Amino acid sequence: MRFELITIFPGFFAGPLDYGVVSRAIRKGVVSANTHDLRAFTHDRHRTVDDRPFGGGEGMVLKAQPIFECAESIGITQLAERDLTRESVILLAAGGKPFTQTIAHELSKLERITMICGRYEGVDERVNTLLCDRELSVGDYVLSGGELGAAIILDAVTRLLPGVLGNADSARFESFGHSDEEIEHTLESPQATHGSGGLLDYPHYTRPAEFLGHTIPEVLANGDHAQVRKWRRQQQLLKTARNRPDLLAKADLSEEDRTFLAGL
Repeated sequence: MRFELITIFPGFFAGPLDYGVVSRAIRKGVVSANTHDLRAFTHDRHRTVDDRPFGGGEGMVLKAQPIFECAESIGITQLAERDLTRESVILLAAGGKPFTQTIAHELSKLERITMICGRYEGVDERVNTLLCDRELSVGDYVLSGGELGAAIILDAVTRLLPGVLGNADSARFESFGHSDEEIEHTLESPQATHGSGGLLDYPHYTRPAEFLGHTIPEVLANGDHAQVRKWRRQQQLLKTARNRPDLLAKADLSEEDRTFLAGL
């Protein structure tokens, strides 16, 4: 997979691209990530990428011209001419559709993802209309630019690609993941783990079994996979009800799950 990052701060990505899963995926040749400096596509001595908004108002707006010229330089066609089964052009903006794990899975099937990092008060809307097939936001808050959001999406998508994680099931049995019926897991996957079915992940523990006077739940040490599986599912439900009750409305719940929730 190829990532193209269009930004006025290409140096920003030196950190996100040099560490962890993304760095390992780049070294293994699973992905490539290329940054493109918008200021290289300006035509004035000040390398101007923004201008005042039509109609008045506060702040400045990123101009369409350098973005379109940058896109053209890397072979990106306008939306009407693009094969959306192979590539996506994303505008990172506070007003975009919320980025979710479901969208991450959709993007992981593509060959190339281009992300345009918005700045200032926004981006000339003709960029969104003519060039982008997605407008995404990483949360209900406003950042000073789209670079952080682009780094988040890059990481979330990269870890879903085959060969990136040490155990492929690590990207399946986790928060916001698939239900048991949707998971085709390997023999190495833990028999005592449920697919989340859209819920949050259950709590995890490791050695030592006792720390600062607190011991791990006894069920995790008894070797009974069925009991561990039941405990973990109940903990998923409990944590989701506490932290993200909105997820329960669209989660894949069994009758046993609903009975447990009713008893909370």
